[in-house]
Amino acid sequence: MRTVRVFIERGKDGSYGAYMPDDNNLSYGVIGDGATAADAIADFKAVYEDMKQAAQAENREFEGVDFAFSYDLPSFLVYYADLISYKGLARLTGISAAQLSQYVSGYRTPSPKTTAKIQTALHAFGKELSQLRLV
Repeated sequence: MRTVRVFIERGKDGSYGAYMPDDNNLSYGVIGDGATAADAIADFKAVYEDMKQAAQAENREFEGVDFAFSYDLPSFLVYYADLISYKGLARLTGISAAQLSQYVSGYRTPSPKTTAKIQTALHAFGKELSQLRLV
């Protein structure tokens, strides 16, 4: 089963959306929305399952896929706020906690360079964690 991209984005009204870009080359599209990123993901998955069941009931072909979720920076920060604090992320990235908070509030928008810096730091941290062994 192939994996397709799904984007999670925070709207100007504070709600969240989950959608598949057109370049996944599927015969269908799925969207979900919710008050939180978790709600949008849950709605997205429910819509996908409903579409899959409808296709089976109608004896239509349906390409099943796995999902790789991608977040805009504010959505990521809110979604993982229980696990990654602004203070901790500031230590990892060198970007101040206040600046990270401004991205979430919508007061500032991160540049592509800043977004890439955060992503690189998180990937390096993830790699470090994946190699960790406890004794």
